[in-house]
Amino acid sequence: MKIWLDRLKDFFHYKDLLKHLVMRDIKLKYRRSVLGYLWSVLDPLLSMIVMTIVFSTMFSRNIDNFPVYLFCGQLLFNYMKNATSQAMNSINVNGALIKKAYVPKYIFTFSKISSTLIDLLFNMIALILIMFVTGAKFSVYNLLFPFILIQLFIFCLGFGLFLAQANVFFKDVQYIYNAVMMAWIYLTPIFYPIEMLPKTVGFAITHFNPMYYYVKQFRDIFYTGTLPQSEYVIAGCIAALVLLVFGTGMFLKNQDRFILHI
Repeated sequence: MKIWLDRLKDFFHYKDLLKHLVMRDIKLKYRRSVLGYLWSVLDPLLSMIVMTIVFSTMFSRNIDNFPVYLFCGQLLFNYMKNATSQAMNSINVNGALIKKAYVPKYIFTFSKISSTLIDLLFNMIALILIMFVTGAKFSVYNLLFPFILIQLFIFCLGFGLFLAQANVFFKDVQYIYNAVMMAWIYLTPIFYPIEMLPKTVGFAITHFNPMYYYVKQFRDIFYTGTLPQSEYVIAGCIAALVLLVFGTGMFLKNQDRFILHI
């Protein structure tokens, strides 16, 4: 218990560094962009328009207000993909600093997950615009979105810590990651309804795909305007905590050997 308390004190001791790293990531992303932070709204909006045009002929007839349905799933999956992709390289790209001075190594991974979360919050402005333009109904349940984002943040943090430590020792992780992401996005009902799948496949996705838990909750509050179903809330919380414990454990177990490989 004392070890964890000491690590928590370390975390707060380096909070200014964490803030600096997060702000650096955000500034670097838009440093030479003419539109700057406006791209945080325009980029997902343009992507949603393209995907709506591509998939509308196949699925929109079965889904009311297809743009909102699509964007709710796309928003969360893109955050998970971007956050974990940046977290995966967080130790390697900061190797020079890690070699020069003592800094809790998880700070670099944590900063990547946090900076992409800020991007996600900007992206939600696009969701509000889409809902307004398409005539979607706003609900008091919309205000529950922080609870879902916290679950997803914890899930991505655990996943990111695992990927970060694995990528230090095995460079092939990034190639495996890309293949997994490609399969994962098609196994998550983002641009198609879950009902169109065979029952066995649908059962596997709804019970063993963690991203479905978060997308389903998000669609409940923004697309259908209802309270998230309790089974998906519980499943989302469990998945996030299990992966956080696993990812943190693997990271702390191997972090002392990072210096030999970066």
